[in-house]
Amino acid sequence: MHLKDLLKGVVFDYCSARHDAEIEGIARDSRSVRPGWLFVAVRGASENGHAYIPAAVSAGASCIVAEDISSVPPGVGAVHVSDSRSALTYIATNFYGAPFQGMTLIGITGTNGKTTTSYLIESILAASGHKTGVIGTVNYRYPGKIFKGANTTPDSIAIMALLREMADAGVSHVVMEVSSHALDQGRADGCPFKAAVFTNLSRDHLDYHESMDSYFFAKTRLFTNLGRFGRENAPAAVINADDPRGCELMVMLGGDKEESSSVKIISYGLGKECMVRPESYYVNMEGIRTSIRTPLGTMTIESPLIGKFNIYNILAATAASMAVDIDLNLIASGINLLKGVPGRLERVPAKAAVPILVDYAHSPDALYNILETLQPLKSGRLITVFGCGGDRDRGKRPQMGRIAAEMSEVVVITSDNPRTEDPEAIARQIEDGVVGAGMGPYGASGRGYMLELDRKSAISKAVGIAVPGDIIIIAGKGHEDYQILGNAKRHFDDREAVLEATGRLQ
Repeated sequence: MHLKDLLKGVVFDYCSARHDAEIEGIARDSRSVRPGWLFVAVRGASENGHAYIPAAVSAGASCIVAEDISSVPPGVGAVHVSDSRSALTYIATNFYGAPFQGMTLIGITGTNGKTTTSYLIESILAASGHKTGVIGTVNYRYPGKIFKGANTTPDSIAIMALLREMADAGVSHVVMEVSSHALDQGRADGCPFKAAVFTNLSRDHLDYHESMDSYFFAKTRLFTNLGRFGRENAPAAVINADDPRGCELMVMLGGDKEESSSVKIISYGLGKECMVRPESYYVNMEGIRTSIRTPLGTMTIESPLIGKFNIYNILAATAASMAVDIDLNLIASGINLLKGVPGRLERVPAKAAVPILVDYAHSPDALYNILETLQPLKSGRLITVFGCGGDRDRGKRPQMGRIAAEMSEVVVITSDNPRTEDPEAIARQIEDGVVGAGMGPYGASGRGYMLELDRKSAISKAVGIAVPGDIIIIAGKGHEDYQILGNAKRHFDDREAVLEATGRLQ
């Protein structure tokens, strides 16, 4: 592509490269650069891409786009911009030919529920006959292709490359989980979403955002950006009206007025004022039965998903699907067809006398939700195995310890992904919350907590003490098949550890 075509929409005040120069590829990671490529230097949270301009040039970059071009050597094209992130969005969109044209994009953000909601919407769209792509936490996929992703939401280049591949394969609808990091860093700014979903907001990622207000503000970017692409039909903001921050978001978008010209608001929740709400519901270990009232009519759902919190995910998926013109009968069919979501209250098919489930819950609110769901379903004890990630929000560790102690009969504190932190120090911070809630060490009563840093041994100990009537929940990693120790990633899967502990995996 000619440089002049690549720079359409980019605001720059200096360009030393020929406008008709051929650009063979684009990158924001110097390790990906090839001869004839353009490199965009972006300032990140932990690293500054400008420091890698020499490496990009050594790899063969023929043009550099940066906020500081002083290190670009003579003979290499330089484009000076005031905002590299914004430039990257336009460059990626131009290079991949605006692949979203003709596609329907649905974005989902919130602390919890993004993945399950994305699976539900994907199932609904499939039941409606649409070829659907998903970009999310578990993987990136479309019919016939599955990719592992490093992040819930990849960078602008990767998003546009994925959308181009999906478009070329005939994908008509794309569901995207949009993380707060991605929103803060503008990774999805180039995506014209037809519908955006807000699931909820609770404590998480404060190591990055520093305050709940900052965290919330990052989430709102998905919605304040709606409608700026000039769609004929106003896009929809699908918002959980039972969440206080959801109510705040609706006010921000004009939801306190009778009509909003730029964005349609569809509220969902358990409250009677919500546009999409259950008339009744029943939850047990077999799943959810509910009757849902919508502006289009009422539908009956029988889903194998477990937990009251999954009613919210079902409501969110229903509202989002309505926003992109899916028939109510097809919505119900798609929801009922989804059998489960990897690592989300996923029951491990183990030879055990008790149900053993794994879940991705790694925030206080998520842990509370799964324990609240499981407590009334057991006749014996709830045994909770979990840890907290290293190099992440430390304040949530004692909170999660307290929640586990208050809502479980047995707590096994272990490691999650300690990264570069001391695993024992992390565990002791969790222990502070457990002890603060009044739980003592595990003893003859069959109640209390244990501390076992080796996650495999922790799971084995939980299995070893379980008796009929108990339920074991292993939280924090869910679908993940690795552990990060220091800067190294090693294979580890909670589900495999369960099977080994129960004799199913030799």
